[in-house]
Amino acid sequence: LRKDVFQDLRLDLVHGRMRDKDAVMQRFMARDIDVLVATAVVEVGVDVPNATVMMIEGAERFGLAQLHQFRGRVGRGSDRSYCLLLTDDESMFVLDRLELVARTPDGFRLATEDMNRRGVGELMGARQHGMSDAAMQALREPELLNEARQEAEAVLASDRELSGHPALAQAVVRRLELTSIS
Repeated sequence: LRKDVFQDLRLDLVHGRMRDKDAVMQRFMARDIDVLVATAVVEVGVDVPNATVMMIEGAERFGLAQLHQFRGRVGRGSDRSYCLLLTDDESMFVLDRLELVARTPDGFRLATEDMNRRGVGELMGARQHGMSDAAMQALREPELLNEARQEAEAVLASDRELSGHPALAQAVVRRLELTSIS
């Protein structure tokens, strides 16, 4: 890529097993890197307002939630942004899924549509093992999911740092630790 396609641009690579991945990300955020080739390590925890194009090769290999997370990495600044979902698989199933991502900017609606298409999984099987009865009931009641979403948005609107919600803040930190670049 350096020699052919991006010969006039500064290009670097980041992946989950790199020791210096944080340094590479800092250089990208500082605009010392023009093109960053990355693995799924950039799915969450990356805030680079100047990132304007995300190209996902083999998009059919990722879940809808992952694709939504990826596209959320671009368009955080004032510049127009693009997320390109590339696939060699032209089956109706794959194209339908990618079209769903393309036309549904709202992650909650995307997850709901995905659940409606795939179902909620098996309660005691390998998929979604251990899901509580309360969680299963919430999945069956879109109104309850919508109410929970509105409550979560209200909490974040009034307490963005979650200082008044320490248990929730700890849960968020634990979740981010599982998915961060570090």
